[in-house]
Amino acid sequence: MQEEYSTLHSTFSIERTYDVPAPRVFAAWSDPKARLQWEAIGENFTTTYTENDFRVGGRDISRFNFGKSDEYVADARYEDIVRDRRIIYAYTMSHNERRISSSLTTISLTPVAEGTHVVVTEQITILDGGDKVEYRQAGIAGQLDQLGRYLAGEKVG
Repeated sequence: MQEEYSTLHSTFSIERTYDVPAPRVFAAWSDPKARLQWEAIGENFTTTYTENDFRVGGRDISRFNFGKSDEYVADARYEDIVRDRRIIYAYTMSHNERRISSSLTTISLTPVAEGTHVVVTEQITILDGGDKVEYRQAGIAGQLDQLGRYLAGEKVG
């Protein structure tokens, strides 16, 4: 039996405005201890970092699961970082050691009168039907909502 191979390309953006200055938003993204507090989405969601080298050319490897035996791994490489303004990284997502997507993500931070406007744009290629764009959109939207609660000083998780 021959394996099916497919690619599905999509680009989406999710926006939020936070009532804090850009350096505070940037710090929440660049500090792995802070990220552990707001990145987890949903009950029984756990994240561990096996590598976190926040610099251009550095790698960020996170392992996470949703309380099941399934493991997801995001293996990222930082392509560009402009303090308090921009973070760009390329990453692959694997599920139980099977690569399911490859993405380029841009996080733009723009100071506005209300605080900081954040736009996360992801250019994603779904591999062999292993993921869904709407799952990734929902996951990132949930993370950005939790980032908002974290920045407001609320307990997240």
